[in-house]
Amino acid sequence: MVSGRFLTRTKQCPYVVMKALYLLLPLLLAFTLPTKPKRIIFFGDSITQAGVQPGGYITKMQEMLAKQNKAADYELIGKGIGGNKVYDLYLRLDDDVLALKPDVVVIYVGVNDVWHKRTYGTGTDPDKFVKFYEALIRKIQANGGRVVLCTPAAIGEKTDFSNDQDGDLNAYSNLIRDLAARQNLPLCDLRKSFLDYNVRNNAGNKEKGILTTDRVHLNDTGNQFVADQLWAVLQGM
Repeated sequence: MVSGRFLTRTKQCPYVVMKALYLLLPLLLAFTLPTKPKRIIFFGDSITQAGVQPGGYITKMQEMLAKQNKAADYELIGKGIGGNKVYDLYLRLDDDVLALKPDVVVIYVGVNDVWHKRTYGTGTDPDKFVKFYEALIRKIQANGGRVVLCTPAAIGEKTDFSNDQDGDLNAYSNLIRDLAARQNLPLCDLRKSFLDYNVRNNAGNKEKGILTTDRVHLNDTGNQFVADQLWAVLQGM
């Protein structure tokens, strides 16, 4: 004779099994669904615009990831426009960056904010530079993105600080370093890295040709150098 307790347990078995499957479903999906790649946007001027071209620093990073079998883990997107200053980045932030819902945004700007003071009289005053830079950071963070800051690398490669705009470039780099420190943000200090590299490798005190083609834009060595510097920061994020 079958007991009532056994019959009750038997009737409950499908419910227990279904409940267990329901609880395990998220875990099963985590193992079966493809992992979403981390989307990183590089936001800047002509240096970044060239970064997506063959031999550019973003292209070189993609090649580095492929060699490490990590290409599927990251989506690298370049959003650079020649001549852009920090104000220009702010104006196109929504359409060019936030609309793509990035996980990380690398802000690489500042050369034109300094350079255009001398060449066109349209640079960016330090106080405005900081205000627009802070506004970029706030909007990116408010939309769920993490931010990496970069100092502007070079306007001339002489190592004796005789490049015309070394003083301003150092000052604006300090503004960015201060922002990174105050807001506890990752910093890729390209200005310092370029100076250190040139001290070691530019014995002739040349104004270009070590890491740049024209004092500002990167040659092949410079593109690889920037790719290495940025990856050292990004791989820990």
